Amino acid sequence: MIKILYIITHLEMSYQLLKNNSMLKFVQSFNSYLSDYVLIVLLVGTGVFFTFKTKFVQIRCLGEGFRRFFKSINLKGGKQKSGLSSFQALATAIAAQVGTGNIVGACGAILTGGPGAIFWMWIIAFFGMATIYSEAVLAQETRIKDEEGKIHGGPVYYIKKAFPNGFGTFLAVFFAIAAILALGFMGSMVQSNSIGETCSNALGLPKWTVGVAVTATGALILMGGIQRIASVTEKIVPFMAMLYLAGGILIILLRIKYLPETFAMIFRYAFRPDAIIGGSLGYAIKTTVSQGVKRGLFSNEAGMGSTPHAHAMANVEKPHDQGVVAMVGLFVDTFVILTITALVVISTLYAGGGVLSSGAAEGLNKANMTQTAFATIMGSKGGALFVAVCLLFFAFSTILSWNFFGRVNVEYLFGKRAVNVYSVVALAFIFLGSLLSNDLVWELADMFNQLMVIPNVIALFALSAIVVKSSEK
Repeated sequence: MIKILYIITHLEMSYQLLKNNSMLKFVQSFNSYLSDYVLIVLLVGTGVFFTFKTKFVQIRCLGEGFRRFFKSINLKGGKQKSGLSSFQALATAIAAQVGTGNIVGACGAILTGGPGAIFWMWIIAFFGMATIYSEAVLAQETRIKDEEGKIHGGPVYYIKKAFPNGFGTFLAVFFAIAAILALGFMGSMVQSNSIGETCSNALGLPKWTVGVAVTATGALILMGGIQRIASVTEKIVPFMAMLYLAGGILIILLRIKYLPETFAMIFRYAFRPDAIIGGSLGYAIKTTVSQGVKRGLFSNEAGMGSTPHAHAMANVEKPHDQGVVAMVGLFVDTFVILTITALVVISTLYAGGGVLSSGAAEGLNKANMTQTAFATIMGSKGGALFVAVCLLFFAFSTILSWNFFGRVNVEYLFGKRAVNVYSVVALAFIFLGSLLSNDLVWELADMFNQLMVIPNVIALFALSAIVVKSSEK
């Protein structure tokens, strides 16, 4: 035990040295360029393109998506002969989407870009629904079965279909490496980091004990493969969503007189963010929009290429069926759960002369902001504990899904034998994430998330005819 604690101490010291040198600044600069310019063009452009090409599929077919969603709900979906039930696939996808991005990420966007960042997250999500429809359709169209009857699918498979040559191989390998790093390693660190932070704030537990518990529990579930992951997520996702929504709606009802002001702040500061975050109008708008894009991507994952791994596994009659269900997942993620977070935070900390109404407040950061907001009604201990419990479920379910997504790409690159090695390394990253400081972990996760977008959207554009044909059925 002494040796383990010695190693942990030196890891933290090494990290602090890393944090203080140029690495953090380099990653921040790189991410700033991607989110301020490249991502805005790619994500908004892709969403707008598929919105018009599919004749607004997110409006035409959202009702159909909800009907299929409610029809497929089954908390005891059981083990499928191959693949997953439609609801299991959606639950696994939602588990990946609904994580720290809906709580910590949303708060980070508000804290840096002001309340107006939420407006841009909504915009990204609206167009992203057409993008995620396209991803799910292509994942279904290009999935394959091996000699054992096991289903394999995801962006690497539709990237190769789009470009069956050396360029396609390069893009597929680039995506697979970025996905392994973003989801299996860095992304899982973000989730466990947030669990450690909130549990430490709420219960005073040492972060390393939280890390051990999360890692050990994760190992037991992940060893069972996608069937066990799906069995867990189909039960966790409805429970965690209802728990968080109940608490959030309670806060909003108690602050209902500030709701008009809350919405007004979201829309006003979307176009005049300089009034609350300072700086010139041009700088403030760029900051607000880039925060909305970056955190919107981390929250809903449309265009990133993560959720197609789950949707490829769904047993449905035709690809369109899972495409419309995939849109429901994004709708729930952003327009329900993330919006609840935003309304709670803004109505308590900004509206009515809240502590952030005139700028930054000492001691507040994206990790404790939601806890502080809930604490204004539930009390300091109650608010911290409620958010810690909710985030535990959110982040842990995301770890499960992202680990599976990373595993798909490891198997694609290196074969089945490499999966066990990957799992051990991924579990080590989960544990380390609970120990490290917040900034570099988030920046690295953002970087690899954003890099996944590039090869993914290139393939989406190349195969747009397949998506359009599917949307017309």
